[in-house]
Amino acid sequence: MDNIAEGFERNSRLEFVNSLSISKGECGELKSQLYRTLDDNHIDKKLFDELYEDTDKESRKIASFMKYLNTSEIKGLKFKDRIKHE
Repeated sequence: MDNIAEGFERNSRLEFVNSLSISKGECGELKSQLYRTLDDNHIDKKLFDELYEDTDKESRKIASFMKYLNTSEIKGLKFKDRIKHE
């Protein structure tokens, strides 16, 4: 959540997408941690499945949002008034 907030505050679509990518990577890291937690018997399979599915769902949402932003013409305030040189 903090990575997403930081990227949004930078007022640049590209920096925001980069922050979303970092957050998506954090979802992968959490999935790995969930496997270790299950393997070490700190949580049961039912809780693991619930948490893993929640994490996977968030990862897919982030990926969809990144896809949308990558096709958007909106640049963000940081680059709003820059002239495109051809």
